Amino acid sequence: MTSQTRLKIVITAGPTREPLDSVRFISNYSTGTIGYLLAAEAVRRGHQVVLISGPVSLKAPEKAMVVKVESARQMYSAVKKHFKLCHCLIMSAAVSDYRPKKIIPGKLKKTKKSLSLELVRNPDILKQLAKIKKDRITVGFALEASNLIPNACRKLREKNLDLIVANKKTKGLSPFGKEKPSGFFIDGGLKAERFTKIQKKALAGLIIDKIEKLWYTHNESKGGKVTA
Repeated sequence: MTSQTRLKIVITAGPTREPLDSVRFISNYSTGTIGYLLAAEAVRRGHQVVLISGPVSLKAPEKAMVVKVESARQMYSAVKKHFKLCHCLIMSAAVSDYRPKKIIPGKLKKTKKSLSLELVRNPDILKQLAKIKKDRITVGFALEASNLIPNACRKLREKNLDLIVANKKTKGLSPFGKEKPSGFFIDGGLKAERFTKIQKKALAGLIIDKIEKLWYTHNESKGGKVTA
């Protein structure tokens, strides 16, 4: 790509944490690996990167702008702010779907044999941003326990995505960390392309390849001009 085609890319990474009390939270096992690899690859190619990260122990690329968040609502606020000025959003973070309705002040005491929590839905970040997407490229991820391609295609349509990276949760194989994932790229035309047990660094390179191609395809008629 030429210097005139450098993109402003927002990448989300890692888990979110939803507080239960002052010392406990609900979260997931995401390590942020793929998001940080995507950021590193995009920076290496000369793109401008905003990395919005949940709590992880990874080192971000030096040339990336890093925004640290904890909860899903904090991530939503940060993404909305930077989405306005970007050409592409890659939503690789594992955002908590639910949060406790009430945060208990102090520390919850162990006084009962059982405890019921009332959970409420967090904002669906991609679905909300689809309403103001315009000509931006949006990329999502789908981790499914069954019906991988139908569920991923439904998510792609509902959230107005240009590309979704879909992989299946299988017994004994974690999708998080350094495992070699297998799955599918599914584009806006619902065409599925398989990838099998590749290093996440290589997967990040393929995703950035596809984003650059999508940008060129979407904007070649504009003579290389992007309207963010």
